[in-house]
Amino acid sequence: MAALPDQTADPALLAIDGPIATITLNRPASFNAIDLAIAKRLEQIAAEVEGSDEVKVLVIEGAGRAFCAGGDLQTIGAAAASDTIAPVVGEMLQHYHAFITALQRMPKIVVSSVHGSAAGAGLSLAFMADLCIAAEDARFMPAYAKIGVSPDGGGTVGVTAAVGPRRALQIFLAEDSFSASQAMQWGLVVKLVPATELKAATRELAHRLAQNTPAAIAATKMLIQRAPLSPIAQQLDAERDAIIDCMHTDEARAAIEKFTRKGK
Repeated sequence: MAALPDQTADPALLAIDGPIATITLNRPASFNAIDLAIAKRLEQIAAEVEGSDEVKVLVIEGAGRAFCAGGDLQTIGAAAASDTIAPVVGEMLQHYHAFITALQRMPKIVVSSVHGSAAGAGLSLAFMADLCIAAEDARFMPAYAKIGVSPDGGGTVGVTAAVGPRRALQIFLAEDSFSASQAMQWGLVVKLVPATELKAATRELAHRLAQNTPAAIAATKMLIQRAPLSPIAQQLDAERDAIIDCMHTDEARAAIEKFTRKGK
């Protein structure tokens, strides 16, 4: 279980330790549900992380008993009752989707660390990260169909990219919930660990990822994102340009020189 930060603090917290930044969703009393305040804060934090030259890896975790319960139903219910759904939900998603877009765009590896439950927009967030590590007892709940709505928060992007359109339709329209083990079988989760070991395992993964150079991380993420959309000739040209750019960095030059010395 994740540690419980001060509930009087910001709805989302940012900690930076060398090349690793950690965002903690910090509304534990509401199971880290997404409302306007946390959406705005996440947008601000993402801009700070994206602009950092030192950060290579961004970890996203939740405080308390859950990763994220999805959209705040109190906010949504009040908007429905007052017939203000379009402006209220529109404003919230304007900021939250700016955060999601930044995660996709930033030249960092984004890791979601999931314990407890990830529901609705929480599920979408878990799988919009580049990689997801989860506690063995974590549960994923699409939740959208239960209230008669379609996915948001990038769910149709991250899930579809990982499992394909047919499985994505199954997940969002035919699954009430599924286990972390099932998520791993489907390719949505890269590693399962006991709940008590999640923080340590997440940090170990983050440190492993941070051993890569910034240029390699940025180029690899960009190439993989564009691969399904690019004709082969364009993709190969992009690979050529990216690897040449990487080879011009001091880090790559030093690594290549070290490798070639070993071969002599």
